[in-house]
Amino acid sequence: MARRDPLARPEKLIPLVYAYVAYRLGSGPDADDVTSQTMEHAYRYRDRYDPAKGEPMAWLIGIARNCVADLVAGREDVVDEPVPESAGEEMEEEAMRRLSLQRAVARLDDRERELVALRYGADLTAKQIGRVLGLRPNAVEVALHRALGRLRDHLEGDPIGDLRPSTSRAVRF
Repeated sequence: MARRDPLARPEKLIPLVYAYVAYRLGSGPDADDVTSQTMEHAYRYRDRYDPAKGEPMAWLIGIARNCVADLVAGREDVVDEPVPESAGEEMEEEAMRRLSLQRAVARLDDRERELVALRYGADLTAKQIGRVLGLRPNAVEVALHRALGRLRDHLEGDPIGDLRPSTSRAVRF
């Protein structure tokens, strides 16, 4: 029986891998590079993909996790990006919300950040996250619920301000 090519539909997979990586590292050149590394590694070793062990997305996220870990291990400290001066009121509010969220996520422990990135960055279900992390789906749901509770607590205590937008767009967890 012929093996299924895990990269048969890269146009659907690449944005999800990038979203996961951007949740972990922030969007920009590092996320671009890690996403490229992930896809390059997956392409090179796609004959080793075993569909019995999970879906292609779970396999790619596993590769991306390793690439993120390699990049982070080589870094000294992560520095917040400065907020642009006189960027306009709406842009300034959005920048403040992003900084608040970035600070709150940074205060979570590694496991919690990983869960949030897998759920909201890679858009994986609890079942898929469970496969990636070797956990049962209900354990993932409980851990994610607790992580989001801690994230909300950190956001409420952020001195920069309230994350609830003044416009109709809402930040949801």
